[in-house]
Amino acid sequence: MSLSIIILTKNEENTIVDSLESASFADEIIIVDDNSTDRIDEIIKKINNPKIKLTKHSLDHDFSAQRNFALKITKSDWILFLDADERISKELQKEIIEKIKDNNIDGYFIKRSDFLWGKKLRYGETGNIKLLRLGKRGSGIWKGKVHETWNIKGKTSELENDLTHLPHQTIKEFLSEINYYSDLRAKELFDKGVESNLLSIIIYTKGKFMVNYFLKLGFLDGIPGFVFAILMSFYSFMVRGKLYLLRH
Repeated sequence: MSLSIIILTKNEENTIVDSLESASFADEIIIVDDNSTDRIDEIIKKINNPKIKLTKHSLDHDFSAQRNFALKITKSDWILFLDADERISKELQKEIIEKIKDNNIDGYFIKRSDFLWGKKLRYGETGNIKLLRLGKRGSGIWKGKVHETWNIKGKTSELENDLTHLPHQTIKEFLSEINYYSDLRAKELFDKGVESNLLSIIIYTKGKFMVNYFLKLGFLDGIPGFVFAILMSFYSFMVRGKLYLLRH
């Protein structure tokens, strides 16, 4: 069984090398780049790996459309979606190679471990996250412009080994991503006819923090857990605030 790993990129020159190294066990690596303005083209050219195929394609504020475009240009039996700030351990590589030999399963959920400034976040909303990232070609499509999900038809299972995630390595980067993703999420909710007012802004903002920091025990992750809960609460504030502005 052949395996393709798909990586979506946008100005990922600082993370792409390690990501590609962890993906090197695949038969094919497809990079779908959203017209980056950094050195990513030069970096990939220097790596000079015939497995790597770089394709330019505009994201156009729709992550599912970008992922579905990638699905159309791969010919492997199995596809694994990997973000540029994620890493596949040797143990996970071996497990993936073994599991794709099983024709009775159509897709696999993979547990993801988030590391914020060197500390693993064991609690909060990322503490027990599982993502459907490995699937058979033609088994389903992605839906949702942001926070998108792969809707695979058929039988799914779960891998034992974790995917390592190294997001938001600075507060500036975290805030920049919050600003971008909240734009997309607010527009998505606007298109669905969702309303926003002062009460909903307060409830969603406060509720996000309470869930992450208290109900999901984020306080046990120390300072990184507190910062994460605060910033994700700010994300909710930005989404509902921008949604209100779109309607008024």
